[in-house]
Amino acid sequence: MGRPRDFETDTVLERAMETFWTHGYANTSPAQLAEATGIGKGSLYNAFGSKRALFDQALAYYDRAGTELAAGILAEPGTTRERLRAWMRFAVDSDLAQPVRRGCMVANTALELAGHDAEANRAVCIAQDHMIETLAARVDRGRRDGDVPTGIDPRAYAEFIVNTINGLRVTARTADAATLHRIIDTALTTL
Repeated sequence: MGRPRDFETDTVLERAMETFWTHGYANTSPAQLAEATGIGKGSLYNAFGSKRALFDQALAYYDRAGTELAAGILAEPGTTRERLRAWMRFAVDSDLAQPVRRGCMVANTALELAGHDAEANRAVCIAQDHMIETLAARVDRGRRDGDVPTGIDPRAYAEFIVNTINGLRVTARTADAATLHRIIDTALTTL
């Protein structure tokens, strides 16, 4: 019988996520993961299998947490445009508030791994689809509520917004808040 785990899995995944998000997959060392999680390398890999397995679970954690956060912001009172603006501003303002502007972990993974790694590509597509579904549901609700034109295709518009957010999160690495907010406002003129 193995020793029982003496850590909370979600806490470890969140700390690993933060580390991978800051440094990327390739530039994150086992020592950094051990330090960030507070778990020795051997115990960490015994629990999660490998650096890659831990990364995959950390990316899935990021996906889940981000989708839940977006759904919460989008569900607050206001028009669809107001809620989309709130979500997009939250995303870029969060980037700007960090000591290291990290952008989006999903977009970063797409840039670093997805072009040559089928599993990473699949994980990126799954995460993006979760966000698209969340945004499409809000756009569809806006059509029912009358604040979105009935001719707008909710999924196509959500794909446009995800693409815009991806660009914003990359641009947030170097741009200021006023520029990013202007881009958001311009993108939302299409609604």
